[in-house]
Amino acid sequence: MWVLLGFSRGVDWVNERCGRLADWCILLACAISATNAVLRYGFNFSHNGWLEVQWYLFAGVVMLGASYTLQRNQHVRVDILYAMLGERGRLWVDVFGLLFFMLPAIFLLAWMTWPFFLDSWMRHEMSPAPGGLVRWPVKLLMPLGFALLALQGLSELVKRVALLRGDIQPAEVATGYERPEQ
Repeated sequence: MWVLLGFSRGVDWVNERCGRLADWCILLACAISATNAVLRYGFNFSHNGWLEVQWYLFAGVVMLGASYTLQRNQHVRVDILYAMLGERGRLWVDVFGLLFFMLPAIFLLAWMTWPFFLDSWMRHEMSPAPGGLVRWPVKLLMPLGFALLALQGLSELVKRVALLRGDIQPAEVATGYERPEQ
C-alpha cells in the first residue's frame, strides 16, 4: 500500500502544479480580454489571434483544473444518498463511483480524444479565421487533461482504500463534505 500511496503523492504533486497553471491561465485570459476591449473600442484595432488565445486559455483552465478540483474534493456530485451516510459510507460510495463510473468514462474520453489531437497535429490544422492560430496545442489539452484526471482518480481511489484499511488518517485526504444551501 505504501508504494501506491507514494504514487498518489506524486500524482497529487503534479496536479497541484497543473491547478496553479490553470489559475495563471485565468489571470492571463482576463488581462488579454481587457486589453482586447481597450484596443477594439479605444483604437479600433482587433486581431483574431488574441481572441483565440483567450479560448485556448479557457480550455487550459478547464482541462488542467479538473484534476486539481477532484484532488480538492470540490467537484460536483449528486448528494441525495451521500448526505445521509457517515464517513465510511461516503468512502465506499467514492470507491464505487471512481471504479465503476468516473475512471471508465475518463479513460474512454482520454483514448477517444487522442486521435482528435493527432489528426490536427498531422495536418498542421490552422484556425479558419484570418490571423487565427494553430489548433493542435489546444486539442492536445483534451487527452492531456483527461489523462491527468484519470491519474487523479486513481490517486483518490488509493487514498480512499487506504483510509478504509486504516493505513492513513482522515486529515491526510480531502474528504470533507458540506451539503449545499438550497
